[in-house]
Amino acid sequence: MNPLTSDPAVAADLQTLLAATLAGSNAGAVICLCAAWCNTCCDYRAVFDQAAAKHPALVFRWLDIEDEADALGDVDVETFPTLVIGNARAVRFAGPVLPQAGHLTRLLQSLDLAPST
Repeated sequence: MNPLTSDPAVAADLQTLLAATLAGSNAGAVICLCAAWCNTCCDYRAVFDQAAAKHPALVFRWLDIEDEADALGDVDVETFPTLVIGNARAVRFAGPVLPQAGHLTRLLQSLDLAPST
């Protein structure tokens, strides 16, 4: 389920964001859309950074929606944290997630982007 991709313009902006994040790489990307003022995001940062360390084959990017608003185009983030996961060819997931390590791990596994444990 990709709640953010129902609007074609937003889907195109998410694909552009993934492509810019990957800069020609064939890897997968995990982008967290958050805000510095959001306490949940601040707490989630450690979970996100740990996932990045566990999955060096993926590109992880922390994107502050206010500091990097131009990178988002028409994407409107209403719930934090929101993840965008995919590669240069396709958005595999785009939407809010529970701010828990286990949830991110299971999501990456369900998308075949992380090894099963």
